[in-house]
This record gives sequence, C-alpha cells and structure tokens, in this order.
Amino acid sequence: MSEPENVGPAQAPIGETATPTGEPLVVLERVNKYFGSLHVLQDIDLSVARGEVVVVIGPSGSGKSTLCRAINRLEPIDSGRITVDGAELPEEGKELARLRAEVGMVFQQFNLFAHKSILENVTLGPIKVNGVRTAEAKDQAMALLERVGVANQAEKYPAQLSGGQQQRVAIARALAMQPKVMLFDEPTSALDPEMITEVLDVMTSLAREGMTMIVVTHEMGFARRAANRVVFMDDGQIVEESTPEEFFTKPRSSRAQDFLSKLLTH
Repeated sequence: MSEPENVGPAQAPIGETATPTGEPLVVLERVNKYFGSLHVLQDIDLSVARGEVVVVIGPSGSGKSTLCRAINRLEPIDSGRITVDGAELPEEGKELARLRAEVGMVFQQFNLFAHKSILENVTLGPIKVNGVRTAEAKDQAMALLERVGVANQAEKYPAQLSGGQQQRVAIARALAMQPKVMLFDEPTSALDPEMITEVLDVMTSLAREGMTMIVVTHEMGFARRAANRVVFMDDGQIVEESTPEEFFTKPRSSRAQDFLSKLLTH
C-alpha cells in the first residue's frame, strides 16, 4: 500500500489549523427534518465560517449524518433555511446541480465508478459539469491524486485499490470540482483500522490549508487536533458546541459528559 505524500503528519499539534475569516459560508436556521414521526433534526441553528473546520460528533442516531446530507440537499428539509455562500438551497434542476458542485461530499462508502479508471473518476465531474477541457482536467486530476498520495494508481480501477486508497481518490474527486466547502460523512467508518490514518492525514492537510470543512466522525483524535469547533449532537439537537480543548476537557452538558465517559472506558 502506498503511503500518502505531502499531506502532513498524522499527529499534528492541536491549534495548527488555518484561522477562519469569521465570514459565514454555511448557515442553517431553525432547520427541521422528520422521517415519518421521528424528528431527526430539531430547530438546528448552525453557522460555519469560511475556512472553519467543524467536527460534528455524538451517539448513533443523533442526527449527525442527516445534518451533513441536508447541507447539499441529499436530504430535503421540512422547514427552516440553509444557505451556502449567501444562496439558499434550490430544490432541483440545474441550480441544485451547480450548488452541489460547490459543496464537495465524501461518504462512508467511496461511491467510485467501478467501470472507470481512477483518473477518469476524478476528471468526469470537471469535464461533464464544469466544461473543463479534457487535457486540463487530466492535469488537474493528476495534481490532486499526487496531493492525496495515489498518483501512481491513476490508471487502475477502484477494485484494484485498498479502501484507504479509494477514499483518498473520493476526496480528490470532490476537490476536482473546486468546492467552497467539503462535507465528510463518517469517511473512515468503512475502513480497516490500518487504513484510517492515511485518510485522516489528507483531511488534516486540507484543514491546515484553510478548506472549510464539516466533518461527521467518531475519530476523536482528529476532532482534537484538526477542528476549530466541536459540535455535539444528541436526539436531533445541538446540545453543545465549543473548542476541542474545552469540549474534551470540560464538557458542559451531562449528555456530553456521559458520551465522553463511555468513550474513555471502552
């Protein structure tokens, strides 16, 4: 397995992420979402600044992934308002496709096209959606694959790569669209333990470079060293939000204290 290149050490010191500008890029206002009678998002208010890394954590079923998927309308909301760079989410059509091009998404599963090479997977969006010329798209794709440490796999197909390599390709594919914000929905949960670090290394590098990121994860080490802010969710609500240092050393809510105590004792 090739190791990631030029993506920074796995154990970056806390506080070395880029400084957010303070200007809001993603804003959720009183967002509600139901699955039948289940109220999975309850009056969610959240503002993410340009250049900020927000890590969303909490127990299973707390609404974390639904929150992440609502930001680019993979999950439609029932009420409230979500804006990205000042524009409200369109419901469908070309405007929604354009917004999704600006909001990169990395899933638990890699969702690569099995019948296309790694290079083709990364160039497809820029060519088909953004109208980038093929030669230019290939040059950009190779630079991104180099950035995430898998340039030597460009001509292979997804099934020939490890899970960690495929997830790094998925990150490169999202970056190829030059997004304003990157969403990560538990990007390491489907990986074998030895492959998790190589993906987190790439994500830590993006955080240091100033990419706006909203990350749903169970990787507490990543949250501590890469986040500007930790958002703790439980039962469809944002219960607590603070800096990583404050959250992990002095959680204010009893639910967060209980959640962290269970992590520390297992």
